[in-house]
Amino acid sequence: MAETLHTGLLIVGGGPGGYVAAIRAGQLGIDTTLVEADRLGGTCLIRGCIPSKAIIHMAGRFEVMLRAAHGGMPGVTLPAPPQLDFAATVAWKDGIVDRLNKGVASLLKRAKVRVLPGWAVFRDGKNCTVSGPGGEWDITAEHVLLATGSLPVELPFLPFGGDVLSSTDALALDTLPKNLAVIGAGYIGLELGIAFRKLGANVTVVEATDHILPQYDAALSDPVRKWLSRNGVELHLSARAKGRNGNALVVELQDGTLKDVPADKVLVTVGRRPNTEGWGLENMAVDMTGPFVKVDDQCHTSMRNVWAIGDLAGEPMLEHKAAAQGELVADIIAGSRRHFEPAAIPAVCFTEPEIVSVGMLPTPETEKDKNIITAQFPFAANGRALSMEAGDDGGFVRVLARADDHRILGIQAVGAHVAELSGEFSHALEMGALLEDVAGTIHVHPTLGEAFHEAALRALGHAIHI
Repeated sequence: MAETLHTGLLIVGGGPGGYVAAIRAGQLGIDTTLVEADRLGGTCLIRGCIPSKAIIHMAGRFEVMLRAAHGGMPGVTLPAPPQLDFAATVAWKDGIVDRLNKGVASLLKRAKVRVLPGWAVFRDGKNCTVSGPGGEWDITAEHVLLATGSLPVELPFLPFGGDVLSSTDALALDTLPKNLAVIGAGYIGLELGIAFRKLGANVTVVEATDHILPQYDAALSDPVRKWLSRNGVELHLSARAKGRNGNALVVELQDGTLKDVPADKVLVTVGRRPNTEGWGLENMAVDMTGPFVKVDDQCHTSMRNVWAIGDLAGEPMLEHKAAAQGELVADIIAGSRRHFEPAAIPAVCFTEPEIVSVGMLPTPETEKDKNIITAQFPFAANGRALSMEAGDDGGFVRVLARADDHRILGIQAVGAHVAELSGEFSHALEMGALLEDVAGTIHVHPTLGEAFHEAALRALGHAIHI
């Protein structure tokens, strides 16, 4: 028989949005219940951001050792090429995930959050049944926070299973595929495709549009495309996957011809969709906007005291957006008057090289607009980049600003380790920085951040090192 439970706040989904909201709500003294059907941490921690970055890191280490073994490192050689134990690498990655998962559980316990392992199904906006290994609960809540996340999009003619992989499946392999075909040249497909290439797999990328990383302009994506070319990644643009033919992926090329691409594994990365099925969303009186739950600038749905955050509530589908929204909702429920209105939400692509973007991107229109200043500074003129062998990959920092008052509108970078500049970029936009603010800030030498300083100087017309 189900146990009856009343709670002040019911959160469905223990990913970065849900668990952050739960911890903050617990800190604020709200009686909070968190329901999670899988492991605490959600897609990002368990099967996305964290495990993929662990594999990407180790792939980079392996590539460096391979270069040393073949005389490609200045002054450093190895007597023999390194040997890869992919299963051991995956086990190391799993250890990191386990450590973070336990950390989340500990933080929730300290915040006095009630955690129920199970699957929630709503009967209406405030009542649901949770079934799990620990029993069954009928829950009534004063507030409901929906944080169910998203799922990888499946191609109808290539359903997930067997040798057709989602990104989750790719991160759980215990052996390295000999030939990997990646469908989709967005950030997920290229991050994993590049990592597997560094580890020794033969990689082919198939993309329906005419350029990789469609969310970025050509200047940002060109260094990545050049890396793919230099490192033997076969790239088919304006091409479409058609199905399997034994151990091959059938690809329709731009000219209409069909080609069999060797592929003992096929990785499908054509997008993600909000997780709206199987938990009773249809029984809740909430409005939708396309596939997403519609929310206002407080993450409130059309139903009183029902909230939605993260991937369920729209683009961008990013962990840090979900976490920020989760904290905001907890504060609002506790009585704060807050709104979700960031100046910009940064995005990072952990390709080779890395890409970071926050705020406005250049377009053909902005390039003609005399009211917008655009300036960039190359890492080829940055001492720290050169000292890391990272100055000759075409990388740069770029700023866009208004011509009249020099207010910064957008910042991008492509290059080694530029992800670590995302905080400074976001902070500048959030604080409404002017070009003079960045130009007048002393940046440590030697660091990559000096390129941001120099880009601002160049926008003002007086760069020093170029």
